[in-house]
Amino acid sequence: MRNSLLLLSAFLLLSAALPAELPAQNVEEIVRKIDELYRSSASYAEVEMSIVTAHWERTLRMKIWTETKEKTFIRIISPPKEQGVATLRLGSEMWNYLPRANKVIKIPPSMMMSSWMGSDFTNDDLVKEFTLLDDYTYEFAKPADAQPGVLYIELKPKEGRPIVWGKIVAAVTRDTYIPVWDRYYDERGRLMRVINFKDIRKLGGRLIPAVMELVPQDKEGQKTVMRYLQAEFDAKLPDEVFTLRSLQSTR
Repeated sequence: MRNSLLLLSAFLLLSAALPAELPAQNVEEIVRKIDELYRSSASYAEVEMSIVTAHWERTLRMKIWTETKEKTFIRIISPPKEQGVATLRLGSEMWNYLPRANKVIKIPPSMMMSSWMGSDFTNDDLVKEFTLLDDYTYEFAKPADAQPGVLYIELKPKEGRPIVWGKIVAAVTRDTYIPVWDRYYDERGRLMRVINFKDIRKLGGRLIPAVMELVPQDKEGQKTVMRYLQAEFDAKLPDEVFTLRSLQSTR
């Protein structure tokens, strides 16, 4: 009887030391789904980007083509002032085309975290040079403000990766793994920006957040909102889309 009581006490102590709730889902599977949410073997989308600051506001409309995780092509179609500006990424290399100067500029790796077209999104955000699955370590987390029905994943850059973030905490719905928000922290643990995912709808046969709202935490009254107007996944794209020649094309 005494031995049984000791075993029962030990079991209760061990149970108390364990987290109250351990996700049954595979964290790697969830991270892969986050990475591939807006991508496929080839995709096409029309997107509207609104940039809001304390003093001015403007909206860009663009077309985006992707092929796996290695190729991205973006062309701005309005307003007239920026019409024709284009961005191309092939692997780890990236170029911008400025039609007013009729000039193609290669973007060095040191500028991947720079602002894209004056927005709060960076060059890397738009062309996804780094992926969560390949360039970060990941594990489930439970922040102080955890909500029911939501899973939380803490991601940290792998050693040697030239990534400025100290960590990212991603929140996804437990049932569909649809992103709720991403919180980006610097190496000192300070929250630098939040991306909120909104307006869940079916586009191109896929359930995705049609709106991404990026709010920098160090710029009061500023945000950038990206809205997907149209999307097509596993699309058939012409071979010439992802070429330097297409940067200067008006088609």
